[in-house]
Amino acid sequence: MVKVEAEKPAKFAEGLGYQKLSVIFIIACIFGDVYEIILNFCFHFFGNNGEIFLERRSAVIYGPFSVIYGVGAVILAKFLAERGLKWWQIFIRGALICGIAEIVLGYLQIFFTGTSSWDYSSHWLSFANGLSSPLIIFLWGFVALIFIKFIYPLICKLTDKIPAKIGSKVLNIVMILLVIDMLISFSAVVRWNYRHEGKQPFTPYGQFLDSVYPDDFMKKAYPNMEFIKK
Repeated sequence: MVKVEAEKPAKFAEGLGYQKLSVIFIIACIFGDVYEIILNFCFHFFGNNGEIFLERRSAVIYGPFSVIYGVGAVILAKFLAERGLKWWQIFIRGALICGIAEIVLGYLQIFFTGTSSWDYSSHWLSFANGLSSPLIIFLWGFVALIFIKFIYPLICKLTDKIPAKIGSKVLNIVMILLVIDMLISFSAVVRWNYRHEGKQPFTPYGQFLDSVYPDDFMKKAYPNMEFIKK
């Protein structure tokens, strides 16, 4: 008799497909937001005689999500994870990959929204109109090394324990809500820049954005965002 092997139960976020990358994206977005808040707090606390300063650093209007960190983590996982690279290879490639990604995203933000969320012009040898510097590139390499060696394996272990059906449903819901959040946030920032330039809304959606997300609201949502003259 021919033995028929039992089918293995489906695993949640197996391999480096959509589910695993989506989980990585969400976790990195949240981590990046918390990291930015803590870093900004420490900068003010130690640089301004114990000043307590908490500033919102999220890239979206609803929720603690810093999208650039999510994008960076997905790129790192896709190109550096599970490739048997040595630590110095991860460091150098991670620094280059994330450094380039940050510059590209910075230029895309300026081009599409007329705004910028970071400026390293005060750093030594800054380049790309202040969107990067040698120090930032070095820090990205360090972040890449920590992520690939410690955080990525931990994420894999945690996702292996999540039931496939429950994990898939929850992940799909979270991703749909996050995509909607990003679209609304992007539209609101674009419209905010148009108002800054004195342009009136010419669609019902533009009028909706003006009424629901006025300047005062946007300044609180994005306190570190600046308008860029094109």
